[in-house]
Amino acid sequence: MEYIALILVLICIYCILSLSLDLLVGHLGLLSMAQAGIAGIGSYCTGIIAIEQGFPFLLTVPLVAGATSALSVLVSIPTLRLHDDYYAIGTFGCQVILFSIFNNWIAITNGPLGLPNIPHPRILAWMVDTTSEYLILTSSILAICCLLVHLITNSPLGRVLHAIREDEVLAKSMGHNVVSIKVGIAALSAALAAMAGSLYAHFVTFVHPSNFSVTESILVLSMVILGGAASIRGPIIGASVLIVLPEILRSVGIPSSIAANVREIVYGIALVMMMAWRPHGLVGRYSFR
Repeated sequence: MEYIALILVLICIYCILSLSLDLLVGHLGLLSMAQAGIAGIGSYCTGIIAIEQGFPFLLTVPLVAGATSALSVLVSIPTLRLHDDYYAIGTFGCQVILFSIFNNWIAITNGPLGLPNIPHPRILAWMVDTTSEYLILTSSILAICCLLVHLITNSPLGRVLHAIREDEVLAKSMGHNVVSIKVGIAALSAALAAMAGSLYAHFVTFVHPSNFSVTESILVLSMVILGGAASIRGPIIGASVLIVLPEILRSVGIPSSIAANVREIVYGIALVMMMAWRPHGLVGRYSFR
């Protein structure tokens, strides 16, 4: 049961991360390649604040989410003026920069040695130090995130997001400030991604630059593509499948020396098949074709 609870915790964390990306990719039509890097900001900031300042969980997470959101606004103002492939390339560059910072700013991030001894979260008198308790915490936060995304995307603002996705020029002609809306949604997406990173840091109590590489950003994007864009169920299904899949491969006896390569091959085949035969994903509303 402990093993199952651990897998479910990881699924909840990656569901939050994929939901944050779906706000950009699914509802706004912006292909971001930096979501793992943004989650990394949340993880490292959480580790540094929790270790050096000893801030409680209920204060650390809002601080980290707010700071990451503010940083996203500064980066988004020039980046979101890019379109289509140029935006994807710009966010890819941001991902590479963030990974380099995590790996080389040794005085702050401890570089390739990683950041150890991150404490488990404490909420008032409740010390969350078992996997089952952490599952309750992450699933509760996931439910809140799903409700927030649902309220936003099914509101008049959500219809504006879809209008921008389909025809940005038309949205501008209707009087909407497209750049401001994009910046706001990018800030919300960054806050959710940082929250996922914060939960991850508290759970594993150790963060390393390899946890937030380009490969991880591609994995999160794969979750959105597989499950389907612009649907709360889509990212959740995609995250669940791609987190459980490596465990299934491990259970069939594939040697650990090649398991990682086999996993990447399976991911690649799944993406090719989805783009060829079901480009809107399993339950998505929009096609990636």
